[in-house]
Amino acid sequence: MAKTNNKTAKDKAKGGAGGTIAQNKRARHEYHLEENFEAGLELQGWELKSIRAGRANITDAYAVVLRGEIYLIGAQIVPLISASTHVVAEERRSRKLLLHRKEIDNLIGRVQRDGYTVIPTALYWKGNRVKAGLSLAKGKQSHDKREASKERDWEREKQRVMRRHNRDA
Repeated sequence: MAKTNNKTAKDKAKGGAGGTIAQNKRARHEYHLEENFEAGLELQGWELKSIRAGRANITDAYAVVLRGEIYLIGAQIVPLISASTHVVAEERRSRKLLLHRKEIDNLIGRVQRDGYTVIPTALYWKGNRVKAGLSLAKGKQSHDKREASKERDWEREKQRVMRRHNRDA
């Protein structure tokens, strides 16, 4: 009798090496992403349950420095009705990002001195913990966005021509 592997998405995310929870695809369009960091998140129990149910969104999120710590602002974790009966759940509350002191000092210096912004690019599982992928970013001007779009279109066109050429040869 053959054994089948019927894992649900929840099981894969729990036991996997890194299932993606949410991505900020707009960040690559809006910003020049330069340096990447990985941070833990300080979450409440109801938030973790909601994340496991796939109810997280980081599209409008960003990170700020408050009192020497870095907080995630604007990330939306929609509460489950059954998970938050005894807690007043605030879906867009500030969540503390857990980084090493050296990383925090580096980020604070780059943000204040060089005018960078810290943008979350992804939420994902690492073991049984939720991690946030952060990027040090500078905003793009509209002409930069058009240039990036033209570059993507050109790369796509080159790939089409190469495939057509290889197929004909």
